[in-house]
Amino acid sequence: VQLVESGGGLVQAGGSLRLSCAVSGSTFSVNAMGWYRQAPGKQRDLVAHISRGGGTTNYADSVKGRFTISRDNAKNTMYLQMNSLKPEDTAVYYCNTPYRAIYNWGQGTQVTVSS
Repeated sequence: VQLVESGGGLVQAGGSLRLSCAVSGSTFSVNAMGWYRQAPGKQRDLVAHISRGGGTTNYADSVKGRFTISRDNAKNTMYLQMNSLKPEDTAVYYCNTPYRAIYNWGQGTQVTVSS
């Protein structure tokens, strides 16, 4: 299984970005999935996760109300819509299974929010 994150970039505070996570292989729909982020010098934190069917979502308090996680099992792809971005959202964003990552990590996608 390969994870490929994309969609990051440089955006001003208050702006929006939509991240994508493409998952190769046939196991995508059987696992819950999550988005993590890692800022320089900090640990990698789980910020949102979604059940395998997409019906249940959970968010860290820091992103609740601003980020929306979704998935399309037919396309083996997960998304993270990020609105009202803040400078503290600057990080490399990764996808994997939540809490216990079972796949090899992808390269991540850099999100930089300028003030």
